[in-house]
Amino acid sequence: MIDVTIANFEAEVVAASMTTPVLIDFWAPWCGPCKSLGPILEKVEIEYAGRFKLVKIDSDQEQQLGAAFGIRSIPTCILMMNGQPVDGFAGALPEGKVKEFLDKHLPPADELAEGEEQELALEEESTDPDAVLEKLQHAVAANPADDNARFDYVKLLLQLGREDDAKVAFAPVIAQTTVVRRFDSLKRWMDAMDFVTLQDAGAAAGLDARITANKRDFEARFDKARGLLVQQRWTEALDELLEILMRDKAWNEELARKTYIAILDVMEAPKPKVADGQIPPEDPVVATYRRRLSSVVLS
Repeated sequence: MIDVTIANFEAEVVAASMTTPVLIDFWAPWCGPCKSLGPILEKVEIEYAGRFKLVKIDSDQEQQLGAAFGIRSIPTCILMMNGQPVDGFAGALPEGKVKEFLDKHLPPADELAEGEEQELALEEESTDPDAVLEKLQHAVAANPADDNARFDYVKLLLQLGREDDAKVAFAPVIAQTTVVRRFDSLKRWMDAMDFVTLQDAGAAAGLDARITANKRDFEARFDKARGLLVQQRWTEALDELLEILMRDKAWNEELARKTYIAILDVMEAPKPKVADGQIPPEDPVVATYRRRLSSVVLS
């Protein structure tokens, strides 16, 4: 169980829910039903052994977060998956009902254990890119439904400049970009590559001139960010997108925000395995840019 504030919300809830479902418990110290539900949630989290992550938000102290989720009464629990709320309940449910709620959404324990074993086996192999690529290719072939292995495989192909191979490996899951957030991130990276390929020589200089003349030329800023993304100049691309977000968060159906999140997904290295109950360390650069996004979006 982790206490969450607006300062660590992006990292502990949004980012964490990309790989593990996160159950948010909105509570307050004075709330009687909260005091009965809290121990039940903590007990279930221990029993489920990593199938979900429990976080608690003090609704009195973090009113901005409560307002963002439309919390009207406490306790209220919200389940986050792939960066989005998928379900929730209000009131102090008994343990059986809490488990029934969670079981509708969480993967079975045996599937989770199998996936963790595969990830651990991959991490123990050589860090040589060709060796890692071969292992990931075998993992995808052995289990085409392993989204984590496919994401890592396509991502490494793109990092190595093997765009055509990446598109072939990505083709079987392209229809899932609307439901699997990290697949959407890969698609945005590949779309940026296609865009840059069609650009005329010297186009980048023209974009800089347009931005100098008009800081609100969001099209130019976005095109520049896509070029930086293709060059894997992650932080420079994020800085350009932040310039858009600070001026117009909703520009072009939130295209800047969605692309910003995609870059965070693809720039982040796989987290190392840690002992049960411990939280793996987060890339400080990624953490910094997640906080910047939160401060802009929630402002």
